[in-house]
Amino acid sequence: MTQVLRAKRLLTEQGWLDDHQVRIEDGIITAIEPIVSGIMVRDAELLCPAYIDTHVHGGAGVDVMDDAPDTLDKLAMHKAREGVASWLPTTVTAPLPDIHRVLKRIARHYYSGGPGAQVLGSYLEGPYFTPQNKGAHPPELFRELDLSELDELIAISQQTLRVVALAPEKTGALQTIKHLKQRNVRVMLGHSAATWEQTRAAFDAGADGLVHCYNGMTGLHHREPGMVGAGLTDPRAWLELIADGHHVHPAAMKLCCCCAKDRLVLITDAMQAAGMPDGRYTLCGEEVEMRSGIVRTASGGLAGSTLSVDAAVRNMVEFTGITAEEAIRMASLHPARLLGIDRQRGSLAVGKCADIIALNSGLHMQQIWIQGQALPL
Repeated sequence: MTQVLRAKRLLTEQGWLDDHQVRIEDGIITAIEPIVSGIMVRDAELLCPAYIDTHVHGGAGVDVMDDAPDTLDKLAMHKAREGVASWLPTTVTAPLPDIHRVLKRIARHYYSGGPGAQVLGSYLEGPYFTPQNKGAHPPELFRELDLSELDELIAISQQTLRVVALAPEKTGALQTIKHLKQRNVRVMLGHSAATWEQTRAAFDAGADGLVHCYNGMTGLHHREPGMVGAGLTDPRAWLELIADGHHVHPAAMKLCCCCAKDRLVLITDAMQAAGMPDGRYTLCGEEVEMRSGIVRTASGGLAGSTLSVDAAVRNMVEFTGITAEEAIRMASLHPARLLGIDRQRGSLAVGKCADIIALNSGLHMQQIWIQGQALPL
């Protein structure tokens, strides 16, 4: 059965195409072509690649670390409603047995599938950090790097562990980065007090980028450029960005665009409270409070976000002045390239998964198709 979706404008890697349609067979895009003259009906104002959220802790009242068997299903449906067709459930610093249980659960979901956005694997954020920029992570549970321990985590994940975050100043970090890269695991740097030199050395060893750029790391100073300076100026580094206007000032978001527009990956870093009313929630086992959509720890620090990917895309356009095309790529093609899956996902092209979203002119979500299947929103 061939499916055809028609749009006033359709976004490809080469740019916008007016009055084009996409043909889909068995969940794969088989053609992108002009709409035959005389056909006036359009399925969407804008047809774009669906988003990929590589860094998600929770939402809709649930947390990736929860033991409930339907946690990932609930989160996958929540993510799909904001235009996400695929995502990485992300752990937090916790006792090792808890992390093992979560990695097993994510692996089961990866291999069995489920409703909503597709799970691409897992993202390990913690426990290999240092205390100076701990964020909401409990420093008493931080651990030293151990290659056999990491190999066990990869094995427990049934080879679905995609990203490991670590502090590059930790003992053995460079050896660990090389080892993980040989195992086809991406390495992101964060929750760290590393210098510019230490960060650059980590990139030399193969590290892929920065965990939520600016947050949880040494900032940019003219005499010590720090982790932020290393990430902004190193063309090898992908930069995760929480574009909610709270975690990062709009001017700092604009600086990212000036230095690294082609290396930005929009993430939500969303936690349990995303999509929920103000109130008390938990993160990393501690109670946090959300007021006006902003979540803080008892000491006043930011504790994850309640951002949605579609809002992040709109914020980038509004706050930084980049084009809609550029912002959408930061949430689709760029994360696909970071994960090495851009031959299958991340843009509308023949041979790729038919993960597609319909947006209106204000970039608000209208509909999502995951592998060609329309999802009721």
